[in-house]
Amino acid sequence: MTLPAENDYPGQRLGLPREGRGSIARPGRRIAALLIDVASAGLIGFAFFSTPDPITGVPFANPVATNLIFFAVQILFIPLIGGSPGHRIMGMRLELASGGWVGLWRPIVRTILLALIIPAVVFDSDQRGLHDKAVGTILVRS
Repeated sequence: MTLPAENDYPGQRLGLPREGRGSIARPGRRIAALLIDVASAGLIGFAFFSTPDPITGVPFANPVATNLIFFAVQILFIPLIGGSPGHRIMGMRLELASGGWVGLWRPIVRTILLALIIPAVVFDSDQRGLHDKAVGTILVRS
């Protein structure tokens, strides 16, 4: 294994630019996009699937419904608009590492791996999480 040179940057091995359109999306944008998606799923879950706490009577979002909403948003929007709403708001898109449309099965497998958390926080020198490497996708700036 060779160590990256001082002037190497994420995405260089994949032929991507250092910065700007088409470059690897950095962790700050990714985290912000994830927070947007989780918050929106939580709001929708609270609005439509909230139940009162049996002891206090205070309503709370059903966690199962909220997670299903998050999964549905990921699986539906990635092939339709090239990313989740959070990705698009933060100026990113998901594409195949070889270029092109991600198809229908990749968002499903990617979302299942994302739900396991560990594949999303373990990444390589190109800042691709294991969930992206497993399905051959890459998150780039748009």
